[in-house]
Amino acid sequence: MSDRDYDPYARLDAVPTFPVTSTDVTDRQPLKAAQYGADAGGGDVSPQLSWSDAPAGTKSFAVTVYDPDAPTGSGFWHWAVANIPADVTSLESGAGSAGGSLPEGATPVLNEMRLPHFIGATPPQGTGVHRYFVVVHAVDTDRIELDPESTPAVLGFNLHFHTLGRAILVGTGEFGGAGA
Repeated sequence: MSDRDYDPYARLDAVPTFPVTSTDVTDRQPLKAAQYGADAGGGDVSPQLSWSDAPAGTKSFAVTVYDPDAPTGSGFWHWAVANIPADVTSLESGAGSAGGSLPEGATPVLNEMRLPHFIGATPPQGTGVHRYFVVVHAVDTDRIELDPESTPAVLGFNLHFHTLGRAILVGTGEFGGAGA
């Protein structure tokens, strides 16, 4: 298996999947320009997401966007939000962007740039095609309590013990992909 085939969720406990769709991200296809970072010619717009058929017992959701192919040795978290109420089954484009509107009760988590909002793909030149795991996590508790300075990795650690199911889309991107 090459590094580019690595699935960051394969080492975690297996959980059921449920459907997720997006008008902004097509599974295994290049991201739209809007989902690239502003420095890469994009718009830093968090993707629209719709999900259904979450496992029984779901009490909240979390959404994460992660690039395991970033040249860091630890990947790169572009977005994380926890505590999305269980009756929410979609997010509009831009809901998690700077100035966007997340559902009441949702808790943004600081990304790699220490920002509480989505930052788009900005793959460096010469690093090939990157994969962006856009994941909706069905959670067995109403709230995951996090320190305001927590990172997406800390959220992920907590999700390991509370995830009932995952809905996954994987977009792709590479240097210049937004037309920059």
